[in-house]
Amino acid sequence: MSASTPQVGTRVTQRRYVPYAHAHYAGNLVDGAYGLGLFGDVATELCILTDGDEGLFASYDDVQFRAPVRAGDVVEASAELVRAGTRSRVMAFTLTVVARGAATEERPGAAQVLDPPVVATTATGTVVVP
Repeated sequence: MSASTPQVGTRVTQRRYVPYAHAHYAGNLVDGAYGLGLFGDVATELCILTDGDEGLFASYDDVQFRAPVRAGDVVEASAELVRAGTRSRVMAFTLTVVARGAATEERPGAAQVLDPPVVATTATGTVVVP
């Protein structure tokens, strides 16, 4: 267990390639649950960092699906600690598309870095630690 109080503002970020096996809809769209799963992963890492425990997710609040996520994207999932109670940790989550496939007939594996990146999903959530 961490010797000090978890610091508000502590942030964790992970990047992932979205495999084509996760496409569920026309246009290679991925369902919104994919991003929520990534939020669980960064929340776990943040709890390990701040509390020395994986924690248990209690709830999501204000989930916003702002832009599509597609197979072939590279996404960045981030969690930031915004409030630390005795056992609860409130986190702000962001899923950002940082690169996207741009296949052509001549270059089926082409992709491009998005500048600026596209915010796909935001949420807040509460995790409980022992």
